[in-house]
Amino acid sequence: MKKDMQKEKKEKRKSDQKASIEGIRETLFSLRDEGYRSFQSKLIPTVDPERIIGVRTPTLRFFAKTISKEIASAFLRDLPHRYFDEDQLHAFLLSDRKEFSDCLSGVKAFLPFVNNWATCDQLCPKVFKRNKAALLPEIEKWIDSEKEYERRFGIKMLMDGFLEEDFDPSFLERVARVRSEAYYVKMMVAWFFATALAKQYDATIPYIENHLLDPWCHGRAVQKAIESFRIPEKKKEYLRSLRRK
Repeated sequence: MKKDMQKEKKEKRKSDQKASIEGIRETLFSLRDEGYRSFQSKLIPTVDPERIIGVRTPTLRFFAKTISKEIASAFLRDLPHRYFDEDQLHAFLLSDRKEFSDCLSGVKAFLPFVNNWATCDQLCPKVFKRNKAALLPEIEKWIDSEKEYERRFGIKMLMDGFLEEDFDPSFLERVARVRSEAYYVKMMVAWFFATALAKQYDATIPYIENHLLDPWCHGRAVQKAIESFRIPEKKKEYLRSLRRK
């Protein structure tokens, strides 16, 4: 009798969680903006347009904060998701996780299903910045991954958390060694070095002067740095002279 009751409760809980996940999807469709959906489809070419619902980012971010912990946990376990907007919601929910090991395990479970730059870049766990020593070995693994968006994510985590007070020159060498034909990895390498030029110019400029980056990444990094508001005009003039022909 007791076992039957426990089984019944378990089945009811699973049923309630499934209904809650379906409720999330219904809410997302109720928030759809067709114009924004069309815009996103062009901006994120690696995602099938049929997978895009079209919920604006501020609306999605606000919705994430209204979901209870229990329902959020069930949703985070429900991988892979059917829609791009669900992936984005997943990234927001993970980014707000308070406990490092819990957040890290969630990121590891989610990353294999990330298939576009927008979701990859939306994943910015706040707790990672408070646990940098523990995060660095994980960053190394992500950068070494064969998966395009795991590599991009690893480089982005290094860029977001380790180019200021926790900076070490070895981080520049680590990213400079990355060689990939994957477009979104190469773009992140360029973005990393453009940001490094803004934050750690003296340590970074030799990588540009000595052509230590892949030629394509070199060109994009220089261009992004020249377009940056954080780099003085005098340095931009010098960077223009370092463009590869």
